[in-house]
Amino acid sequence: MIKGETLEITRLGKFMLLAGIVLVASNLRAPITSVGPVVSQIQDVLHLSNTLAGFITTIPLLAFALLSPIAPKLAEKWSIETVLWVAIWAIGLGLWVRTSTNAIWLFAGTALIGSGIAFGNVLVPPFIKQRFPKKIGLVTGIYSVAMNITASLASGLSIAIGHWTGQGWKGSIGVWLVFSLITIICWIPQLIRSKERALHGTSAARPQKSTSMLGSGLAWYITIFMGLQSLLFYCSVAWLPVVLQDWGMASEVSGWTLSFIQFSQLPIVFIGPIIASRVKNHTSLIWFIGGTLALSLLLIIAWRTQFIIPAVILFGLGTGLAFSLVMMWFVLRTATTWDAARISGMAQSFGYALAAVGPPLFGALHDWAGNWETPFFLLVAATIVLYITGMKVAKPKVINS
Repeated sequence: MIKGETLEITRLGKFMLLAGIVLVASNLRAPITSVGPVVSQIQDVLHLSNTLAGFITTIPLLAFALLSPIAPKLAEKWSIETVLWVAIWAIGLGLWVRTSTNAIWLFAGTALIGSGIAFGNVLVPPFIKQRFPKKIGLVTGIYSVAMNITASLASGLSIAIGHWTGQGWKGSIGVWLVFSLITIICWIPQLIRSKERALHGTSAARPQKSTSMLGSGLAWYITIFMGLQSLLFYCSVAWLPVVLQDWGMASEVSGWTLSFIQFSQLPIVFIGPIIASRVKNHTSLIWFIGGTLALSLLLIIAWRTQFIIPAVILFGLGTGLAFSLVMMWFVLRTATTWDAARISGMAQSFGYALAAVGPPLFGALHDWAGNWETPFFLLVAATIVLYITGMKVAKPKVINS
């Protein structure tokens, strides 16, 4: 297990802890979703091709892939609280660096942001399992909603924030530094509690013998599912506003259209974990995910912007439930906090490596085909495989049991 497994906390402590989780969540999506609506502005200023522009979204995914396996080991050594605090520092520094009008600094800041988010992605689910063992579904839902609210506001207000601040795209993607600074300060009580646990000797040791996740078929199905749902989401974040603008939609409207994905995710990412924690067999949830995504992509490919609002709402429902479900699988398909951290690290490492291919490939397919319909068939293929792998995990079982 990971350090700090058994210390009891008061109601006030639980409230502060929950508030801290919400603040951490506010840093894990907005720095990425704020970019999509202003990609064309960034391209114009920095002279980036569509393929290079796709790397603005892909670099964080590569960071997720490279650093996710390290997170459980660092948390076991220094505590989850400490690693999360350092992660928020990395996100804040990256947000500051990224606003430079230089392509190298843009990508360097993006890499820092991705590094911080990688640790948050991996460690928050097992942290919830550790601190709220009897309310995993509820707290996971709150955590997911917090991520999606800030993600929605980041994409929907991105253009407007640039106007309000007078800084254009730099203001649009840099303003989220405020959330990082608030989180850094408000997370300090959790650092104090972590040190108290160490002083009182309440930390639990990692099991000496554990079977490798790499040898588990179930772990690999979860990993593939994680990667494909991420590929679907990040392709939409990176390219949907650009596609809609190319099809004649105003840039401000395209940003809000993207935000409909996040807004439609809000109820499902809250209710989804609660349902998943109470229903042992998740087959019906996989059918819902596959159906909504397939219908959404059909509407976009066949009718472009004509039915775009119902299309993005369906897309949000499907990807929202897919994300919630895989977060819950990290804790429901494992027996201990340590195993939850390990599968979270593995799934997000290999999964995001798979997802990282998505945005640049989407852009490259457009450059090759000369239209935007062709890249969407990449998302159709991802949806089919997502459904197949999801069915492999739907029935109740535990990794390495």
